[in-house]
Amino acid sequence: MELTEVIARLEKLSSESKALWGNMSAQRMVEHLSDTLRLASGKKSFPQAIPEEKIERMQAFIESDKPMMKNIEVNFAPKASELRNEELELAVDELVIEWVDFEEFFSENPDKKTHHPYYGMLSYDQWQKLNDKHLKHHFEQFGI
Repeated sequence: MELTEVIARLEKLSSESKALWGNMSAQRMVEHLSDTLRLASGKKSFPQAIPEEKIERMQAFIESDKPMMKNIEVNFAPKASELRNEELELAVDELVIEWVDFEEFFSENPDKKTHHPYYGMLSYDQWQKLNDKHLKHHFEQFGI
């Protein structure tokens, strides 16, 4: 998914937008997407959350057409985390900055892999595929 499409979809949200499942607000979801890009860029890290022997299967999921499960909870995205931004529009601006940083990081480090707590060490291509799945998951969650 291209950044222009992401922005166009996010513009359909308001602070009043309700999720079709789960308990994230629209702003929390956008900030969560930024957090994932921070992981990908190596700005943020969390310990490995699954046994090493499961990583190959998790990485195979990235390559599959299977969508992410609804209502999935992960230990590095707590339900009750505080919002960082004063409003949704600022959260979207933050996401754009993180997207650009992600692209620049891998442009400058094309062979680099960064760690995801559930998928292990991922290349740029794997992060792109995971981000696409993740965006589709949350866009479906908010009907955008």
